[in-house]
Amino acid sequence: MKILYTNFHGSYGGGHVTYVVNLLQGLSGQHQLTVATPSSSQLYRRASAIDGVQLVDVPYTTRPSSWFGPRARLKALIEREQFDVIHVNGSADHKQVMLAVVGMRSRPRIVFTKHNDHPLTSFGHRLRANYFTDCVIAVSDHIKALVLASPYKRCDIRTIRHGLDTDYFSPVSVQEKQALRLTQFGADVGDKVLLVSTAGTEYEKGWLDLVEGVTHLPEGLRQRFHIVVAGNRPDPENLARVESLGMTQQVSFPGLVDDVRSVLAAGDLGFVLSYKEALSFACRELMALGLPVLVTRVGGLPENLIENESGWIVPAKSPAQIALILAKILEQPDLLGQMGHLARQHAVAHFQRTDFVQLTLKAYQAEAG
Repeated sequence: MKILYTNFHGSYGGGHVTYVVNLLQGLSGQHQLTVATPSSSQLYRRASAIDGVQLVDVPYTTRPSSWFGPRARLKALIEREQFDVIHVNGSADHKQVMLAVVGMRSRPRIVFTKHNDHPLTSFGHRLRANYFTDCVIAVSDHIKALVLASPYKRCDIRTIRHGLDTDYFSPVSVQEKQALRLTQFGADVGDKVLLVSTAGTEYEKGWLDLVEGVTHLPEGLRQRFHIVVAGNRPDPENLARVESLGMTQQVSFPGLVDDVRSVLAAGDLGFVLSYKEALSFACRELMALGLPVLVTRVGGLPENLIENESGWIVPAKSPAQIALILAKILEQPDLLGQMGHLARQHAVAHFQRTDFVQLTLKAYQAEAG
């Protein structure tokens, strides 16, 4: 098949990038794959390392000048290559694809992955749903319910959860873990319980609730924890909040990391405490690495794990409940290892990239005929 992937992010693309890269890695060598995304993007850089993937620099903008530049190039690309499927991953690129294919006698089938829980009620969504979308992939049952209550209910709707390479994301030995801790965070971390996440540093990712949760513990216990949050440098107000809680020395920000294993595998417990979340690649990567996870009961996050077996689920914005779990971890030293083993088993059974890729390919084939 000839497949075009589009993504609008001009720099860091988070889970969108991981999603598309996993599909490219799973389908390369078997199908003709093209990625249309800004050349400044993380996706462009990572896709360029995959053999056989054609890359096209396309910025997604609504400026009128785009009619004569990026949009014209996108239209010419679609007409020239005669793709079977265009897989769009956000409203901005979906809109540009819609405008590029207007008037085509025979357009490619358009598959839209709904990665977030933003509303689908705008006029633009109604237009794209009725005329320029054939299949919607929901990344969780939570998102599928949202799609079914929208104009996209007329489309072929499929729940296909994220998959990843569980050989690549696999637990490290105790010795490797200690070496990573020393290299990444220094000797001061020592035998502390290391709480790690690559879910992002935005306020809505809820990591400040974990920071506050640690402060709910008695002084002697709170010093037993160190928190690592990878992603963009936090906003000044969020850093000020860390300082006001007296936690500056117990929180590390390693920045954007391409190979997240170097950060996550050093940890003892993973966390994704978002206020809204469609599913979360970060959560699945943590579990595949053999870490139990602490997540919020929002969106599709609970669909990743078995509560109290491979991790814990707490309400959003609940530092006090987080503190209770942290205290329990200190009271039962073997608990993290036991739950981490179960998290790894769950990941191997349910998070395989091959399943994710094959289900997505079946969606393409059903649309393209």
